[in-house]
Amino acid sequence: MTTQATLNISGLRFRWPRQSQDLLSIEALNLEGGQSLLVQGDSGCGKSTLLSLAAGVLVPSAGRVCLLGQDWQALGQSQREQWRADHIGYLFQQFNLLPYLSAIDNVLLPCRLSSRRRQRSGQPRRQAQELLAALDLDAALWSQPAARLSVGQQQRVAAARALIGQPELVIADEPTSALDERRRDAFMRLLLAQCQRAGSALLFVSHDRSLQGLFDASLSWPAAGEALS
Repeated sequence: MTTQATLNISGLRFRWPRQSQDLLSIEALNLEGGQSLLVQGDSGCGKSTLLSLAAGVLVPSAGRVCLLGQDWQALGQSQREQWRADHIGYLFQQFNLLPYLSAIDNVLLPCRLSSRRRQRSGQPRRQAQELLAALDLDAALWSQPAARLSVGQQQRVAAARALIGQPELVIADEPTSALDERRRDAFMRLLLAQCQRAGSALLFVSHDRSLQGLFDASLSWPAAGEALS
C-alpha cells in the first residue's frame, strides 16, 4: 500500500513574465505528512515563489504541483481558495493579521473560513488559547487588537493561526525573524511538535542556519538567477 504525499512537485518550471530563463526548475520534490523541510538560499533565488506555488497562489509554467493528490491547475480560483483554506496553514513573513481583530479572533479565522479546520480543532477557542499560551503570549493580550501588539507578539499570533485546525501542510516564510533566541527556540519546539502531532508536513523558509539540524531535510538554494534543479 502506497502513501500519498502531502505535497508532490514534478517537472516544475516557473518563470515570471519577460524573464529570459526559469527562476525555478525542480524535477521532483515530495513532502510526506509529518515531514519537515527547511529551504534556505540567497534573496531572489525563488524561495518565496516556491511557497506560493506549493499553496496554489501561483501555478507553474510547466509541470505539476499537487496538494494531497490534487493538482492546483485543475481547480478554478474559488476552488483553490477553499482547498487552501481547508488544508494549508500559512505563516506569512508580514503576518497578514487583521489589525482591528483581537489576537484570539485572528487565530480563529481559519476555523471561520473552513468547516474542516473547525471540525479538526475540536473546540476552536480552547485550541486557540492553548496555542497562544504555548507560544508564550500572555493571556492579558489575547483580547487586545492585533495592531496594539509588538512585532514579536504579532508573529506568535500568526503562528497560532497557521497551526489551528491541524492543516495537512504548514507553510512558514521566515517566521522566526522577529523573535529573540529564547522565544525562537520555544516557537520551533512548538511548531515541530504540533506538526508531528497532527501529521502535518512543514515547508519552512529561513535564513537562520542554526535551525538546520531541527528538520528532517533541507535544501540550500543557489544564488539569485540560478534555477534550482
